[in-house]
Amino acid sequence: MTFYTLKYIEQNQNTSKTILYVLIAIAALTMIAFTVLYLRHRFDTRYRDLGIIALLFLLLFVGTQYEKYVQTNLVKSQSEQIIPFIKSVAKDHGVSNSDVMVSSTNLQNGLIVRLHSKDIDYQLELNDDNNSYTLKKAHVINHEVNVKN
Repeated sequence: MTFYTLKYIEQNQNTSKTILYVLIAIAALTMIAFTVLYLRHRFDTRYRDLGIIALLFLLLFVGTQYEKYVQTNLVKSQSEQIIPFIKSVAKDHGVSNSDVMVSSTNLQNGLIVRLHSKDIDYQLELNDDNNSYTLKKAHVINHEVNVKN
């Protein structure tokens, strides 16, 4: 079973999009270059065709980036909900934030919460509006734990 610490969740909220930004910039510059070449040589249609291909690549990369942006915001909002939850559990049980580990990076019913120093596992039950929770003592079958720190 894999558990995640608060430190891991906070560090992995930011994802690197550098490669996609570079591809978008290259496609945009290529499209601009082929547009300039086409305007300079109006009767040579290969520049127009290459410019259209560059435009299609640019639209593809921008569409992909938008889709990743939507997914990243969804995951980020879900992982932002779990950070106050971890801090609340730590405060309620009198342990440090780093001592609380969770089995998922998203706040959801059935999540396993482990208090590492006390070696106790709990199962999370959220109310309908996710503003309050109940922890029930749980017993995990597989005691081999992989901690993402």
